[in-house]
Amino acid sequence: MSPTLQVQARALGDPTRHQIFEYLVEADGPIGVAELTEHFGLNHNAIRQHLAKLVDAQLVVEATASPSGRGRPRLEYSIDPATESRWGPTGPYEQLSMLLTEVVRSGDTPLEVGRRAGRRRRLAVASDGDPLDVLVDQMARQGFSPVVRRRGGATEVVLQDCPYSSAVLTDPDTICQLHLGLAEGVAASVEGLTIDELIPKDPRRAHCRLRCHVATR
Repeated sequence: MSPTLQVQARALGDPTRHQIFEYLVEADGPIGVAELTEHFGLNHNAIRQHLAKLVDAQLVVEATASPSGRGRPRLEYSIDPATESRWGPTGPYEQLSMLLTEVVRSGDTPLEVGRRAGRRRRLAVASDGDPLDVLVDQMARQGFSPVVRRRGGATEVVLQDCPYSSAVLTDPDTICQLHLGLAEGVAASVEGLTIDELIPKDPRRAHCRLRCHVATR
């Protein structure tokens, strides 16, 4: 069950915690505890406690960074894609309204507008890593909760959530073409990654699938 606005308001009621939240809102990518510790001058335990409150309120999400050398991969934190714009970040439907406005203003198709939006995304995953990691990272930032599935020679990215489920019920063609364009725009910025097709599903249950392939290096 999603937390109430009162729960989220209480989580942001602490001035330091609110500052940490705002820092994550303004960040270009996921942030680790070490960076927050250095920026705010607090010890690691204090930062972790504040982050835990934000995670519990579903304002922030915790993820494990890609391994880099010895030791356990570090934890990274970013704004939950479903966080409402009333708290500062650009919410999913606010993002959708900007994309639809661009469709109307430019006269371009939703697919073309989605591609441009995908190309504008700042890639946070190293370019020399797995190209699928880049796609998964960017679709996760949009609120799709993606997971990779490989079956034989086929690769699919399953979008477990639909951040625009209500809008899809009204106009599935437009919204799904925006989704596909976003994925194709991201893929165009990554060497060797190609999106073959989007297989849409009932938005209330999500699990649309992006079929793609990665060229052998």
